[in-house]
Amino acid sequence: MKYIRSCIRRKICNFAANIKIFYSSLTFYMLSRRQLRIKVLQALYAFFQSKADRMDFGEKQLFKSIEKTYELCFWQLSLLIEIVDFAKIRMEDAKHKHFPTNDELNPNTKFVENKFISQLSENRVYQKKYDQYKISWADQPEMIRKFYRAMIASPFYIDFMNNGTHSYEADKELIIMVLKKILAKSDLLKSHYEEMSIYWSDDFHSVTALVIKLISSFKEDSDEFHLLPGIYKTAEDSDNEDVDFVKLLYRKTIVNSDKFGKLIDQKTVNWEYDRIAVMDIIILKMALAELTEFKSVPVKVTLNEYIELSKYFSTPKSNVFINGILDKLIADLKESSDIKKSGRGLMN
Repeated sequence: MKYIRSCIRRKICNFAANIKIFYSSLTFYMLSRRQLRIKVLQALYAFFQSKADRMDFGEKQLFKSIEKTYELCFWQLSLLIEIVDFAKIRMEDAKHKHFPTNDELNPNTKFVENKFISQLSENRVYQKKYDQYKISWADQPEMIRKFYRAMIASPFYIDFMNNGTHSYEADKELIIMVLKKILAKSDLLKSHYEEMSIYWSDDFHSVTALVIKLISSFKEDSDEFHLLPGIYKTAEDSDNEDVDFVKLLYRKTIVNSDKFGKLIDQKTVNWEYDRIAVMDIIILKMALAELTEFKSVPVKVTLNEYIELSKYFSTPKSNVFINGILDKLIADLKESSDIKKSGRGLMN
């Protein structure tokens, strides 16, 4: 069983490079439906490849994976604060040297007085998550030092420090640049997170955009009680809209797997079913589950979403294959009334 899990982990970890490309063109929410579909796809891939018979165990792992993505956001936020704190310590140490220079006695404090970092450090939600996730960088002083050195040598940092003005927006933009240009590109940090959690090998690249979403939620007048975006979106009539979406999509794809497999087989007469890419089959089954079970999701949205998934998580020609098969399946399902949508225009 350990060997099977190891193989599955390696397969899923290979998604990371594609996730980086895939996420770069998206508008992010906490969390978007597309991200949730990706999480479900990864969970289904693990389930089917392991030939598991415990759907409930896979579901628990799915939701743990989603929660771990959110946790990683706060580790990244905390690391940004660590870098600023490190700079403060360096500045104070320089002042107390035996023969400090004039610049060391009168340093440029723009970075260490970053208005956004001060705001974030005092935020109650951030503090609660910091404690909840037991975040600590105490055992990584050399890593912090490397990030600090890379930052102070960067053109964007030098330009920031030499700019005579000091504004909240500029401070926030600098922190985003440190995140994007230093942390997000660090193989050292990626390896560190992978050692901490098997889930974070998938999330390292994609989480950058989520952290930017969290940072962007702050305004200059945000106080310590500013609420950060939660992990799921909710509807006015439901506290668990996204949770229900994930559960239903995951469960219905598995429960109806054999039935969906037969439908797909009927539309792939020129293909040997057993030789179709495993990921293509799972994507098609997920699409069928969404088409038949989610009355409020337009047919066109489902079609487009799963074609996009196939571009980044399957073979180079999969999107054309998925598009063609889904077009045929949708036509049949509409004719048999197996697709039922409750809103106007959702059948298109």
